[in-house]
This record gives sequence, C-alpha cells and structure tokens, in this order.
Amino acid sequence: PLVDDVQRLQSAGATTPRESAAAVPKSGRLSKQLQKQKSDDGISIDQLQKMNQKNVSAWSMKRLMRIIRYGALTTMDEQIKHASDLGDEMATQIHSEHEAKVAAKRIFHNVAKPGSKHIYLSDLMRFMREEEAVKAMDLFEGAKENNRVSKRALKNWVVNAFRERKALALTLNDTKTAVNKLHQMANVLVALIVLALWLLILGIATTRLFVLLSSQLVLAVFMFGNTLKTVFEAIVFLFIVHPFDVGDRCEVDGMQVVVEEMNILTTIFLRHDNLKIYYPNSQLAVLPIMNYYRSPDMGDAVDFSVNVATPAEKLALMKERLMQYKEHWYPGSMIVLRDIDDTNRLKITIWCRHTINFQDIGMRFERRELILQEMMKILRELDIEYRMLQLDINVRNVPPIHSNRMPTTWNTNF
Repeated sequence: PLVDDVQRLQSAGATTPRESAAAVPKSGRLSKQLQKQKSDDGISIDQLQKMNQKNVSAWSMKRLMRIIRYGALTTMDEQIKHASDLGDEMATQIHSEHEAKVAAKRIFHNVAKPGSKHIYLSDLMRFMREEEAVKAMDLFEGAKENNRVSKRALKNWVVNAFRERKALALTLNDTKTAVNKLHQMANVLVALIVLALWLLILGIATTRLFVLLSSQLVLAVFMFGNTLKTVFEAIVFLFIVHPFDVGDRCEVDGMQVVVEEMNILTTIFLRHDNLKIYYPNSQLAVLPIMNYYRSPDMGDAVDFSVNVATPAEKLALMKERLMQYKEHWYPGSMIVLRDIDDTNRLKITIWCRHTINFQDIGMRFERRELILQEMMKILRELDIEYRMLQLDINVRNVPPIHSNRMPTTWNTNF
C-alpha cells in the first residue's frame, strides 16, 4: 500500500514532498480508495512491467485498450489528489501537447531540488524504489550517460508519451479506422443471409424464386465484380498486410506523409504542410511503403569537405574529437575519407546512428543541428578549412585602352 511505502521511506530517513505528505492521511482510507481505483479502472506499474506478448491475458488486454481509448495521462501526485477528493479530475489530466508541457514543468519543479537545473537519481528515489528509479532514468535521453535528467529531456518525454498514446487511441478508435465500416458491411451481409434462411424455413420463398434471385445475382456480379474485387483486396491490405497505423510517419511514392485516417477503399495522409492526400488502397497495395514509426533507431550521414593539404595529424585529431561526441548518438560512429574532388577538396563522411527513429522528423533535424555545431566548433579550433583551387592567370598581348569611359564605381576626385 502507498501509506506503508511512505512510512517505510520516512523511517529510512528519506524526505517526502510537502504536498504528498499532506495528501497521505494517517488512516487507511486513502489506501483502500487507491486499491479500489486500481482494481476497478487501472493497472499497477508492477503488473504492467511483468506483462509481455506471451503472458498477457485477454482480460488484461481489454483493460489496457479501455485505458488507452478513454483514459488520460496523470501523474502519481494527481492520482493521490483525485483519490482523496482534493482535486478536480478534468483540471489535472493531460489532453493536449500544451498541457503535457505544463505538466512536465510541474513535475520537474516537484521532483528536482530547489534551484537545481537537473533531476538526479536521489531525487527520484524520494518517490519510488531504487530499481524503479534506475529504470525511470533510462527512459530519458542523455540521462544514462550524464546520470541526470534535464528539463528539456523531461518535457520531450512527456510530450512524446502523449503523442504515442493519442496515436494509439486513434488506431483503436473505430471512427478513425475501417473497422466500423467493415462491421456495417458484415451486418448487412448477415442480415441478407438470415432473411433468405427465414423465408426458406417459413416456406414463403420457393425454389423458383431463388433461381430468379440467383440470376439477378449473376448480373450484379457482372456489373460490380471489379468493385467487389477492389473491396476484397483493400480489406486484405488493411487487416492482413497492415503496413501502418493511424499516426505513423511513412514514405509513400517518394513523399513523407503521416497516416490520418484509414477507410475501406482509401487512406488519408497528411503532408508536411497539412495537405490531405487520398490514396486508393488498391494502389497502395502495389507500392513500397517505408514506415518510420515501426523502424528501429535509424542512422544518418553528414558530408563535408576540407582542404586536401590539411595535415594528417589534424585529420586524426579531428576524428578523435568527433568520436568523443556521444550525445543523442550511439557509440561507434564511422568517419571515412571518401574521395578527392578537383585535386584540392577532400570529402569526409560521418555515419552515425540516432537513439531514435525518424517518426518525429523535427527531433531528427534538431539532433543533426547539434552535431553540425560540434563539427563547426572542432574545425574552427583545429584551424581546418576549405580553400578554392589556386589558378594561375597569364595575361599577354593586351591591346592598349583608348576609351575615356570609366567604371561608375570609380571615384575621380582624388
């Protein structure tokens, strides 16, 4: 129970925030309310960490889907306030990215020490056990290398968590996918079959009537056979191939788009300028689709050129310093001298791997900007630059100039 955990931490000498201490009464009423709320609506963190694709039950999966579709992001402190009737539920839940940023700011000021610009492991251990605090530190970018969490990393994590939950909720929601329309089509088909069986059982319909209906059905198949084939191929594409979900960033026909809505016959994409693009699913079925969201952590390349006369010692020092840069990147980046152009330009390429994929394209270019700034800093400090090829110009037999005209930029008043 929460009360026992708080008392155990206090007996061990840990200090708790003033708000949390005020929200925990001496009686067991809050503990019973939290247990009731957890058993009725939510799933505890321990149960969630123990779940995987092999041991999750149908009941637990149904509860998870209900939480994603109809729930909202809340913090531990807000759950305590809601359970103890000290706060308004609508005012504490996260419903937009702006509210996610505000919540991240409040969490940072609540967890970090006064005046501190980072959250350390000792700060997290005031709210959770040590093993949970270590796992929580690994969730934030740069925390594992620096053993601290910055305000920017916390804000990005909360915003990304809200975006992923929103995209998953849209995927599970029937109004944003083709499940609802497919359900309606199945209802109409089942109703026709039941009506035919009902007429046959009651003796209202005769064999001659069914022969007449079958002839009309053959005519309908001749007229709408191509449409039925397209619908069947689209259903196979959406529910069997299923190359994307709502909210995924994909590359289709050489263009980066985000999946907005999935229908039976068409899929709606959003371009970078929020232009809606309708693609027939029959055409998507034959196109190569690259899904950034489902991809693992992706790599990137940076090309630049230096003067071919740069000393080898400076090049080796430049490689060493660039290899030491590990913020937002995996270790083991490759720096290769690729080619020599025009006998004076040495082309160099850096192959590095992000700690994220390119679902958030803005985050990709922000991190790319950081490594470009680090490269410019190293090149300036080592005095490595690129110079144009020197050209020798020989002027011979220039005829005399007899014109009295002078360029307009010349000043004749000496």
